[in-house]
This record gives sequence, C-alpha cells and structure tokens, in this order.
Amino acid sequence: MKITSVLPERVFAYLRSGAPAVLVTVGEDEWGHAVMTWAVALAQAVVRFGVDVDSATQANLERDGKASIQVIGRDNVLVLIKGHARLLRERIEAGPFMGMWELAVTEVKDQTWESVVVSPLLYQWTGPRAETMRQVEEAVLAEMRDWSEER
Repeated sequence: MKITSVLPERVFAYLRSGAPAVLVTVGEDEWGHAVMTWAVALAQAVVRFGVDVDSATQANLERDGKASIQVIGRDNVLVLIKGHARLLRERIEAGPFMGMWELAVTEVKDQTWESVVVSPLLYQWTGPRAETMRQVEEAVLAEMRDWSEER
C-alpha cells in the first residue's frame, strides 16, 4: 500500500471531470459517518466535493474539519484521500441542496491489491425525474470544476 501526500496522476486524471465518491467524516459520537457525494480534483492537492445542507455531514465538517474521500473508479482506481476541509460556498447554484467544500489533501493511500481489479462505484438515476437529476449532477460537477473564489 503506497502512501503519498498528493493525488497520483492517474487518480487526478480520473477525478478531474468529477466522479462519485464516499465521504467519511467524524461524527459527534466520534465514529465514522459515511455518505455518497460527488468529487472533483482541481489539482493534485485539492479535491472539491458536495455536502447536503443542514446534514450531519455538514455539522461534522464544521465541528472537526477532517474528512476522508474513498474513491473507487474505473481502471482500478482505489484510493483513500485524507485532509482538512473548508467551506467554499454555502450553496451550489446548480444544486442548492448542497454546499461546496474543498479538501486540502494531506495523505493519499493507494489501496489497490496485486492480482485484484475493483469495479467502479456506480449508481443510476431512476424514476420520472431521472433525466432532470442527471442534468443537475452534470451542472453541479461543472460548477465545482469551474467556480473560483475571485468571482
């Protein structure tokens, strides 16, 4: 298991356009609290992600600031990214149910095993609003990629 302080190039390339991930925070009870989210890498030491507004996850980040992002992606990408999170925007315009957070990467653990290939973390929108939700997802990822504090 290789540990680095920045995203390896293949992980950065995978997350550059955005991907689903599992976000883990420290709950008030001091146990791990895991939720699905979307993550986007802006640089090899910076990952943006979404957090539901008024959620336990948001409260955990506001209290503690520590987060881990588990990425399970195509081409056998399997990493745990640790770091300190900060709030960038209280609400994402494209998805006002989420706030935009940024993780300053402190540690990346490559969790791949020799002779094992993982399947990507996948989900599928279903029901009558599936196409609308797919469009919201794309817009949220684009906003996380493109938003700048200089605006």
